[in-house]
Amino acid sequence: MDRLIKTMAFDDKVRILAVDTTELVNKALFIHKASPVVTAALGRLLTAGTMMGAMMKGDKEKLTLMMKGDGPIEGLVVCANNKAEVKGYAYNKDVDLPLNSKGKLDVGGAIGHTGMLTIIKDIGLKEPYSGSVPFVSGEIAEEFAKYFMESEQTPSVVALGVLVSNTGEVLHAGGYILQLMPNVPDEIITLIEGRVNNIKPITTLLKEEFTLEEIVKAVSGDEELKIVEEIMPKYECDCTKERMEKAVASITTEERQAIIDDMGYIEVKCNFCNNAYRFDG
Repeated sequence: MDRLIKTMAFDDKVRILAVDTTELVNKALFIHKASPVVTAALGRLLTAGTMMGAMMKGDKEKLTLMMKGDGPIEGLVVCANNKAEVKGYAYNKDVDLPLNSKGKLDVGGAIGHTGMLTIIKDIGLKEPYSGSVPFVSGEIAEEFAKYFMESEQTPSVVALGVLVSNTGEVLHAGGYILQLMPNVPDEIITLIEGRVNNIKPITTLLKEEFTLEEIVKAVSGDEELKIVEEIMPKYECDCTKERMEKAVASITTEERQAIIDDMGYIEVKCNFCNNAYRFDG
């Protein structure tokens, strides 16, 4: 079962979230039937969305993550809320690339090395907050670390991983976000830097059956960390026929009639779950 924990370390000087998203990424694969490299890319963004959604406080707050690059995937979109419920899709789900120089799925090449990461937070104000940063490399974890530093002035370590089998199944998926609170002593920063530089990839830790608590301790070096909250994340789409009807109503009467004349009905498919809604004339 997927699981997320929110923790504080070193007397609330360091915040760390860790999550296992294996089941929800497999559900995304089942829905979208994406290629392995697209599954790995979308799975990483879903994992980031899960943790960032869990950082939000209000029940009605929503988060949208968008990556648009010059790679063949073209773009990825993920939406999340504070219950760690996520959904997402890729513009092009059928991308197939050779393995990279390390013999792994070329996620960076599929997304592209030039592009933009955009974070939109709807916290109930008149206008949502939006922040964007240009790509560093196309590697998703690096892009989020840059975003946290530049847009939120929060030094962060971000790890995201999806391990896909030779048959296309998601074996393990997960990640962690470590953030330094203001005025962290230098000795704690030095300790964390040393551990982060030597820790195994998140999917290796999950494969070796590390618990999330053990992963957080391994990353931070604090054996006395405090668990603040535990959430069971899941892939869930909240689309409804009423919402899709509003989308249909947004096009002109002439356009609607032209579609009905051609097909006999209007069908709208949700990008996130592939459910189709039919509207007769």
